Amino acid sequence: MFRAFVKKEFYHILRDKRTILILLVMPIVQIILFGFAITTEVKDTPMAILDLSKDNATRQITERLAASNYFTLVRELHNSEEVEKAFQTGSAKLVVVFSENFQENIIHTGEAAVQVIVDATDPNQASTFANYASNIINQWRMENGEWRMNQNNNSQFSTLNSQLRIVPEIKMLYNPQMKGAYNFVPGVMGLVLVLICAMMTSVSIVREKEMGTMEVLLVSPVKPIYILLAKITPYFALSIINLTTILLLSVFVLGVPIMGNLFLLILLSLLFIFVGLSLGVLISNIVETQVAAMLISAVVMMMPTMLLSGMMFPIESMPKILQWISVIPPNRWYVEGVIKLMIMGVDAKYVMKEFAILGFMAIVLMTVSLKKFNIRIER
Repeated sequence: MFRAFVKKEFYHILRDKRTILILLVMPIVQIILFGFAITTEVKDTPMAILDLSKDNATRQITERLAASNYFTLVRELHNSEEVEKAFQTGSAKLVVVFSENFQENIIHTGEAAVQVIVDATDPNQASTFANYASNIINQWRMENGEWRMNQNNNSQFSTLNSQLRIVPEIKMLYNPQMKGAYNFVPGVMGLVLVLICAMMTSVSIVREKEMGTMEVLLVSPVKPIYILLAKITPYFALSIINLTTILLLSVFVLGVPIMGNLFLLILLSLLFIFVGLSLGVLISNIVETQVAAMLISAVVMMMPTMLLSGMMFPIESMPKILQWISVIPPNRWYVEGVIKLMIMGVDAKYVMKEFAILGFMAIVLMTVSLKKFNIRIER
């Protein structure tokens, strides 16, 4: 009897291809993601340089920073006004500023000023960026040892006499107090909203299939688009309540201010909620059981959401193939948009990309869901 029950369970599992995929494929995917994405090592961090001196010494330091595996030189700035724009557009996470007459100050006084400005919306990453940049600059200083002015040519250096001294000035932008809440609040917002929206919507519609009440809806004269919208409307309202609660807790309990436009932040969140609901509808059209809907919504979506959205680990440090895959989860674009609006306080033009991508995802997901729903009705 025991063997018969075991045999029956094996047959049951093997008949369900989705269960096989979850049981056998998901562990492989998770191992790969954990192995490559979970890393605190800094790699290829986008860096910009503002060189007000443009001499041999600053060129050597810039080349050394760019040649390391830690930083990638993406821009050379021309004035201090471009520093803020580099952070707001997301093109740089670290800016190194060399003072005027950098080389001449080294020759005559043995001292020079360099400023390392870091995006501190993620305090842990910011500290790592600043430490790596400072270490590279200090390594250049130590290798050049002692300097004195060459009497024959003022533009040359020789390794003698007076000690060279360069002390990088670190500036943490957007989060000078280095509060961890500034980092995890946007990520938690995205994680909670997408899981609740996708999970609850998919389970609700699949439950209708299991109970047989979906057939009643399918034979009604109501158009399919209205049936879907009617199913997601209650969850849209509940998600708005969740959004309001999260924002209130973030501001009044965690002390994370809303530096940008509150209306744009709410509008972006509502768009993201609609993406999550559309994803739930699509899942409900693919699966037939509540268990499968729960597994796909919770397990399958949680890993990419946490690991590939930039919520926990820098995307720039991941292998190129995972960086390409990271453009698929909608959480990545929502988290980036929330950081820009809530933490950095940027203007609307700097979040148009996030709005456009999420809007495109919403249209595609709802269109595919409606098409699959129409196929079911025709059958």
